[in-house]
Amino acid sequence: MLANVTLADVFRPSARKYAGVYDLVLIVGLSWLVALSAQLAIGSPVPITAQTFAVLIIAALLGPLRAAVCMAIYIAQGVSGLPFFAQAKAWPAVLFGPTGGYIVGFVAAAVVVGWLARQGWDRRCTTTILAMAIGNIIIYAFGLVWLSCLIGPARALSVGLYPFIAGDLLKIVLAAAALPSAWKLVGRFGPAGHD
Repeated sequence: MLANVTLADVFRPSARKYAGVYDLVLIVGLSWLVALSAQLAIGSPVPITAQTFAVLIIAALLGPLRAAVCMAIYIAQGVSGLPFFAQAKAWPAVLFGPTGGYIVGFVAAAVVVGWLARQGWDRRCTTTILAMAIGNIIIYAFGLVWLSCLIGPARALSVGLYPFIAGDLLKIVLAAAALPSAWKLVGRFGPAGHD
């Protein structure tokens, strides 16, 4: 049984010079996946996107440090002017708008879910569900606190939480099916050499 590793660790090259390149490609490439998932957006002022699913799956794949760096790079790219935020928005002003708290929450959720994955929580359906639920709660905590400052608590719940519950439950179920299944495949066919 592979202990204290994430799925990304399983395939990480053992040679140091290649491991750094592997990490860089994963981190930057997956930050672009978060950006792409942000473009699947419906609604306003807080659009429904595929972002939280991407953020939490990436956190489980990468572990806490690489996932946090991935989210920070995603944010930096959006702040620098790339149209990476929901609905192809960019620039620092997005962080001060209705979705800013959620975006900042991606970093905190990535650290926690990444750490839980490193502890093996992504290997069973029940613990994967708990890890994804915790990640969602963290993102909502950041998002709703900031949104409440902008539009008040009652309105924040009606536009920033309630419309997302059903979709997030579906995303959690998908993650609970995907991550443990991936670990089963690694156990059966994956590379050897990681203890």
